[in-house]
Amino acid sequence: MNAFALRPWSLGLALYAACLGSAFAATPAAAAPPPAAEAAFDDGPYIRYGDGELIARWVCAGKVLERRYPAARWPVRVPPRCGFERPILVRAPAQPPADAADAATARIAALSDVHGQYDLLVRLLQAHGIVGRDLRWRYGRGHLVVVGDVFDRGSKVNQALWLLYSLEQQAREAGGGVHYLIGNHEAMALGGDLRYVNPGYQRSAAALGETYPQLYGPDSVLGQWLRTRPAIARVGGLLFVHGGISPDYLAGDGDIERGNALYRASLGTPKAVWQDDPRLSPLYNGKTSPIWYRGYFTDPALQREQVDAIAARLGVSRIVVGHTTHHHIASYFDGRVIGVDSGLKNGESGEILLVEDGRFSRGALDGGRLPLLPGERLRDED
Repeated sequence: MNAFALRPWSLGLALYAACLGSAFAATPAAAAPPPAAEAAFDDGPYIRYGDGELIARWVCAGKVLERRYPAARWPVRVPPRCGFERPILVRAPAQPPADAADAATARIAALSDVHGQYDLLVRLLQAHGIVGRDLRWRYGRGHLVVVGDVFDRGSKVNQALWLLYSLEQQAREAGGGVHYLIGNHEAMALGGDLRYVNPGYQRSAAALGETYPQLYGPDSVLGQWLRTRPAIARVGGLLFVHGGISPDYLAGDGDIERGNALYRASLGTPKAVWQDDPRLSPLYNGKTSPIWYRGYFTDPALQREQVDAIAARLGVSRIVVGHTTHHHIASYFDGRVIGVDSGLKNGESGEILLVEDGRFSRGALDGGRLPLLPGERLRDED
C-alpha cells in the first residue's frame, strides 16, 4: 500500500459515494446550467489525493491551471496561484477529531452561518485576536467553533474552508482547537441541492469538468476533511450544534457519538436517498433534525423545563446554535440557549460569541465587546 492509500473508513466513503453517483445524476438541481452572464472569478485550489501525489487545480481568470506535488512526506506545501491567497500545508487524510467536552480552556469563540463571507469572517477573527494580520492562529489554547453553514450564497466559500483547514492544525500545535460543525448547507451543497450555490462556483465546476459536489468528493482534501467533521460537539461544557437538539430527536436515539458517526458516513447523500432511509432521515429531515431545527426560537409551546431536560440529558450547561438569523447574538430560556447566527450571510455585519472565564459577551467587527442580551421569539424561515 502506498503512502497515499486511504484508511478503510475513508475507502468505504469513496465506495459509498460511487454508489450514489446515479442518485446525483437524477437530482435536477445538480444538472441546472449556471448563468452565463456574470464574469468568471478566481477560484481554487481544489486539491485531490492522488497516487503518491497531490493534484491541485485552480480557475484563474476563467482558465484552468493544474499542478502536481509529490507527497513523499506530510505536510505538502501548495503555493498560492489564485483564489486563496495563502500557501496551504496539506496534511495526510484527516481523522475524526476527539470530543473536547473536558477541554481545559478559559476562552471559546463561536460564530456561524458564514455563507461564503470570507472577508467578514477574517475581520471578526482579527478584531478579537484569534488570527493575526498574517491569518495565522493567535488564540493560544483557546477554541474556535464554527457552528455550520460555511457553504452557499457568498463568493468566497473555498477561501473560508481553506482558512479553517489551516487554522485547525495551527491551533492544535498551540494547544487550542478549531471545531467546524456540519450545517444544513454543507449537507445540501454536497448532496446535490444547489439552489443556494453562488453562480460563480457553478461556472468553476463547469470549467473543471465536474459538478459542484464532485469538487468536494471523498478523494479531495477538503471533501475528505469535511467528512470527518461532527454535527454536534461539546467544547468546554457547552454543546454546539447548527440547528438544535429537538425533543423529538432526543426521544429517538439521541446519542451524540452515534449521530456524528452517521453524519460522517452519509455526508453528501442526496435527499432522494436519505429520505427513504430510516437511519438517515432523522439526521436530515427539515423540522426536527440537529442541522435544521428552529424550535428554540419559533415554537411557542417549547418550555424552559424541556430545554433544561435536553441540556441535562446531554451533560452540558448551555446549547449554542446557528441556523436561525438574529439581528445580534442573543440568549434564550434564561441563557440556556444562545443563538450565534448574527447575519454574516448578508455580507454587511456580524458578531462572534466570546466566552472568557465563564463570562459571555458579543464581539463586534470593530473589536468592541457588548453584553449578551435576551432575544425575541422569531418567525420560522426557509
